[in-house]
Amino acid sequence: MAITDIDRAAAEQLAAHCGIPNVARSSEEILADRTIEAVLICSSTNTHADLIVRAAQAGKHIFCEKPVDFDLAKVDSALAAVNNAGVKLQIGFNRRFDADFARARQSVTSGEIGKPHLLHIISRDPAPPPLSYIKVSGGIFLDMTIHDFDMARFLIGDEVEEVYTAATVLVDPEIGKLGDLDTSIITLRFRKGVIGTIDNSRKAAYGYDQRVEILGSDGAVATANCYPNQTVISTGSAIRRDLPFRFFMDRYTESFTNELRAFVQAVLEDRAAPVTGIDGRAALRLGLAARKSYDEHRPVQVQEIG
Repeated sequence: MAITDIDRAAAEQLAAHCGIPNVARSSEEILADRTIEAVLICSSTNTHADLIVRAAQAGKHIFCEKPVDFDLAKVDSALAAVNNAGVKLQIGFNRRFDADFARARQSVTSGEIGKPHLLHIISRDPAPPPLSYIKVSGGIFLDMTIHDFDMARFLIGDEVEEVYTAATVLVDPEIGKLGDLDTSIITLRFRKGVIGTIDNSRKAAYGYDQRVEILGSDGAVATANCYPNQTVISTGSAIRRDLPFRFFMDRYTESFTNELRAFVQAVLEDRAAPVTGIDGRAALRLGLAARKSYDEHRPVQVQEIG
């Protein structure tokens, strides 16, 4: 087992915390180690595609954080390398492994709520990331909303054929100066007729807002926000509770653990990865379609992208 990072001190600190015995000098050292069967790629997005290709050529199974790249051609090259090498690739869409969202998905696949008609995903951050991150993030649709695009496909079990975006800058004008957006509503039309909406904001003053609702022909399913505790305080003037979690690592702690467990099981039991490179590519296409829709002020057919 080994870890490497361009910030060696950070790698050493994490190695000590997690009991990792070796801090490698570079990714080349890890990929050359024949005792290592699988790698986790958690570096900046601009390095993902190249590392996937190199890891595949080295015969390693791969877990890679989203997105694979901002460019579909680079994604396709990386996926081709994985296919040629016959290794597994899992993309880090951790929300699929959240218990609440998994239960919502089950209500669809089991027919519990009938045929899905409407999907509403609410995804609002408590505060925007630093501007230094915004500059290299790929924009809100490829950085933030890409999780929601994956969730939309996952929850409904169908592909999106049309995207329409209404978006603006309301949180921080500096985000707009960098060519990005911070507030958006995206409408999705699925192949089988379901209509979905994704509601994004870079700032929800009350906390990390992560909710889903699906209306079906026989019922509905909805998930609520997660809180540090379930306590409700009642007085003569108000009934209140504490605010939701304010950080994604707190809200999705279990889902991060679950997705890595699923990857390890896929490798050990020689099963297909539960979130594939094709899933990563599909979410990227939707992000690119959303930006094109905003730029051109029109609905965009997903088949126009790539």
